[in-house]
Amino acid sequence: MITSASNPRLRLVRRLASRNQRERLGLFVCEGEDLVEAAVAAGLEPAELLVDALRPVPDLPSGEAVEPSLLAEVSTLGHPPRVIGIFRRADLPLLDSRTPPPVGLALWHVADPGNIGTLLRAADGLGPAFVALSQGCADPTGPKALRASAGALFCVPTARFEEAPGHRIALVAHGGKPLDELELGEGTTFVLGAEREGIPDDVLATCDEIATIPLAAGAESLHVAIAGAIALYEWRRRLPR
Repeated sequence: MITSASNPRLRLVRRLASRNQRERLGLFVCEGEDLVEAAVAAGLEPAELLVDALRPVPDLPSGEAVEPSLLAEVSTLGHPPRVIGIFRRADLPLLDSRTPPPVGLALWHVADPGNIGTLLRAADGLGPAFVALSQGCADPTGPKALRASAGALFCVPTARFEEAPGHRIALVAHGGKPLDELELGEGTTFVLGAEREGIPDDVLATCDEIATIPLAAGAESLHVAIAGAIALYEWRRRLPR
């Protein structure tokens, strides 16, 4: 059983709180049995599994028992987790350009990790869909994004923004064609911009169409995660039944 805060596995968990370290080491941390179970169910094999010595999780592979107070110290959760898993970023699904999902989201500088996670969850629930991320987007393997995704990151293929295939439809708050008037066939990619700045003109120029979700009189805009979910729902609503 791990009884020292200086244990290398616990030190690694602390290091992986940094995005730079996650990218350099190719690893990320899942906290809590729900996320760890979702990762394992999706086929990801833990590189390390640290388990509360007094509260083991029976449905998971065997892991290293840890003194509960030490596990709580390295956690970012508000309550002590029963298990912490370390997984490899290389095991996450990536977009296959030969057989892409029929719809996707391309995110430009969406910096809030909660929004990234929520959009991944929407892509999982309203797809099958992919999510492409530009430089400047939050790290989807960070703790807040992972929790907001509720495990969707383990199922939704991701890509770089410039790799997003298909017919690009930019979603803007005002001035675009109403979304319900556009054709939304297979190969549609919705482009969403940063929470405050939106989509810059040079990125808009690369899109095939510009659309707006009609709002109530006086409303300024929609939250980016809500706009992405509505767009995916509108695409899915038109699928043949």
